[in-house]
Amino acid sequence: MKHDISFLERLLDAPGPSGFEARPAGVWRDEAGAFAEVWSDVVGNSYAGLRRGARPLVLLAGHIDEIGLQVTHTDKSGLLYFAGIGGWDAQVLVGQRVRVLGAKGDVPGVIGRKAIHLMEAKERGQAVKVKKLWIDVGASSLDELTGMGVRVGDPAVIDAGMVRLAGDRVASRAIDNRVGAFVVLEALRLLGEGDGVAGAVAVATAQEEIGYSGGGARTSAFDLSPDVALVVDVTHATDVPGVEKTEVGENSLGGGPVLTRGSSTHPGVFEMLAETAEANDIPYSIQAAPLRTATDADAIHLARGGVPTGLVSIPNRYMHSPCEIVDTADLVHAARLLAAFVGRLDGSVDFGRG
Repeated sequence: MKHDISFLERLLDAPGPSGFEARPAGVWRDEAGAFAEVWSDVVGNSYAGLRRGARPLVLLAGHIDEIGLQVTHTDKSGLLYFAGIGGWDAQVLVGQRVRVLGAKGDVPGVIGRKAIHLMEAKERGQAVKVKKLWIDVGASSLDELTGMGVRVGDPAVIDAGMVRLAGDRVASRAIDNRVGAFVVLEALRLLGEGDGVAGAVAVATAQEEIGYSGGGARTSAFDLSPDVALVVDVTHATDVPGVEKTEVGENSLGGGPVLTRGSSTHPGVFEMLAETAEANDIPYSIQAAPLRTATDADAIHLARGGVPTGLVSIPNRYMHSPCEIVDTADLVHAARLLAAFVGRLDGSVDFGRG
């Protein structure tokens, strides 16, 4: 079944690496403004609320940043050197086209590397490192770069738009985790069509990919002081060669959202998510996270005096590459699950562990 994913496409195609999320955040807030109260904060988080004065209050979080690049040096020859924003496998950068988000607009460029013909035999067998790559925008001097509005600190993204694949599947450089921001807003849209008791605030969180101290998730949870939180992110799909199901779990595209059990997730929230999925015929799988989840859940569950937190993930192929793939049916199922969970909440629900 084909779904209307025009909003998802606009969101995925808007360039916005961690710390530079303004464009996708604007797309998200424009969409949210049609049915919810919308605001933002100094960190870069975007909020959309329904009944936010009600209790219990649920925080629905999906981070809106993507991995990217940042210019670290502008060479007198007109070349740009860069570092990664977030965790890159340098092998996927070689030969890619990029967009540098300069002060005067986007500047197209390519990632350069010494041609294979000029490499010694031992070089050909070695994994490339980011510091051995550069961005070439066609400039021939530092002055020309300056005239183009390019300077040190400018972010860049891989120049690749969303691609519609067979069935319900799409590929994009920004699946991780624009799809989470998409799902929480779609869940809020569904909640707006019903008569719930609980309040809900969807948050498109900033800086998750570099959020070693919690990023925007930590500040949003502190500010809202929610009674419960549901985080939506991606996890590794294990339906491709080389991915160990014994380590990651059995998560397949089209198999529904993945519910996490682990130290950062609350057992009562997990059980209620699983019960809600089963009651609504929503397929799901389970993933273990014995240490940390490496998602916004790690920061949110420890905000203030602690927040009962659940983690709902979307199976994703080829994570942290320009060709991440998800099945949009999983996004629809995840949004339905979140909305149904919030719809069940009232003042009698107690997530205490005493």
